[in-house]
Amino acid sequence: MKKYLIMATALLGLASCSEKKFHVEGNITNAKDSVLYFENVGLEQVTVLDSVKLDEDGAFAFAEKQTEAPEFYRLRISDQIINVSIDSTETVTVKAQYPQMATQYEISGSDNCQKIKELTLKQIDLTKRAMAVANNQSLGVDESNDSILKMIRAYKEDVKMNYILKEPNRSYAYFALFQALGNTLIFNPRSDKDDIKLFAAVATSWDAYHPNSERGANLHNIAIEGMKNVRIAEAKEASTIDMSQVETAGVIDIALADNKGQQRHLTELKGKVVLLDFHLFSMEKSPERILLLRELYNKYHAQGLEIYQVSLDPDEHFWKQQTEALPWISVRDPQGLDSQTLISYNIQGLPDYFLITRDNALYKRAAQVQDLEAEIKSLL
Repeated sequence: MKKYLIMATALLGLASCSEKKFHVEGNITNAKDSVLYFENVGLEQVTVLDSVKLDEDGAFAFAEKQTEAPEFYRLRISDQIINVSIDSTETVTVKAQYPQMATQYEISGSDNCQKIKELTLKQIDLTKRAMAVANNQSLGVDESNDSILKMIRAYKEDVKMNYILKEPNRSYAYFALFQALGNTLIFNPRSDKDDIKLFAAVATSWDAYHPNSERGANLHNIAIEGMKNVRIAEAKEASTIDMSQVETAGVIDIALADNKGQQRHLTELKGKVVLLDFHLFSMEKSPERILLLRELYNKYHAQGLEIYQVSLDPDEHFWKQQTEALPWISVRDPQGLDSQTLISYNIQGLPDYFLITRDNALYKRAAQVQDLEAEIKSLL
């Protein structure tokens, strides 16, 4: 029995040693007796994972279990913070001096962390310049606001091109989306169409590189909610439909190129029952939805059902890959979330669909349908 216990203990020790971990270590000098916290910056809250009371040389070493997708952490003494990103089992080394550790630190072992440092310093510089303008008594209110807006626009263009779109699958691109000026996000995901596109671009990239990650799903939710807000605002502005676009049968035509380059008109499908589907293949539950459409198509296509699917995905290559094996009509609107078609059909969130009768007339939209298959059968 003693022999077995020794063997079991040894096996547990081996299992513990084989557990993959990342390490954050280094020195923060001039902080003797200060408590250094190592915290996880989650989607909902900041959680303390570990802490250490620093001695004379300020040495510290934290180790945590590797996560399945990139995650964000921070080192904190009081209100001085150093942001850290981890996407593997790397060892990140930080050297700093308190109380200037938030701005004057060296970091190595992670390109993501180095980029995050660059972004942090840029954000601090923008804040200082904006405050200087706001406190300049020689400037009027309008002049001050215009100057600050120009700073913000220039900052956003720099960060967009050199950090977010350069490598949207990286942690630093995600970090850049959530930078703030005061209490306001610099990139507005609620009502700015261009900023919403950036959130969608990073979300799509995270789906490819970090599938099923919680942060990727969160980005999708933010982008879709922002798109919905924009659609509502634009629908109010365009409360009337351009009647020149409406066929006598009562449907607004859509003419877009399919995944084989052929121009396809919605109105050319007169005589068939059509499921007009507005879709985003980069959404989290897209595969399940496509499977449902396949079942309906396979079951009722021979009886006269056709699917005309409009994709709003920004990445054309990704869209072609996703639709290559689909049997129905797959078109893509290159305007993406800025599509005039979305406004014409008053689409306020994706996915959404309409049923169209054999006479080419709008019958019902998704919100009015209780049982999709039953409705299709009734129209056939």
